[in-house]
Amino acid sequence: KCLNMTEEHFSPEQSLQLIRSMIDKTKEGMSDKSIYFLVWGWLTFLACTGQFILKHILQYEKHYLVWLLIIIGVLFSVYQGRKDGKISRAKTYVGDSIRFLWTGMGISYFVLSMILSRLGWDTAVFPFFIMLYGLGTFVSGSILRFRPLVAGGIMAWALAIGAVYVSYDYQMLFAAAAILTSYIIPAYLMRYKKNIRQR
Repeated sequence: KCLNMTEEHFSPEQSLQLIRSMIDKTKEGMSDKSIYFLVWGWLTFLACTGQFILKHILQYEKHYLVWLLIIIGVLFSVYQGRKDGKISRAKTYVGDSIRFLWTGMGISYFVLSMILSRLGWDTAVFPFFIMLYGLGTFVSGSILRFRPLVAGGIMAWALAIGAVYVSYDYQMLFAAAAILTSYIIPAYLMRYKKNIRQR
């Protein structure tokens, strides 16, 4: 039996060009959504440094309340997500991969928080979060072939290792440094590259 099928054969060069175009489209989409990286990055950075100041310097008992800043990030993400949802964009396999990665990362953060709530937060908490920061940005940067994200992920992993050799209070500063190098700086570089391309 013969099956009449329409098949499109790609040469190796055409396949590479298709992959590059998918990556470029995803990079552009990520540049448009760099606001998420910046908002969450700065909120987390402020929470880490703020908790260090409240606990270590001011010795405020309820230093952990600074993490209520996360509520701002949640409200912003809901608002911005609905706003972005009204704009139809072409989906790509690379874009879906990035989306699934960060959805899984978000769930992992939540699960880890639940585990630590049970075991206690005064243990080696921050190295685990820093490790996850590194994983998300390293994989994203590798998929997008965006070196600042890859470098940020590697730096976060190094900071996670370093954080286990310092006290709980100073782990907060290691986490702030990881956020700065793996989220904030790459997001600004991504926006900068987009502005250069649009000129």
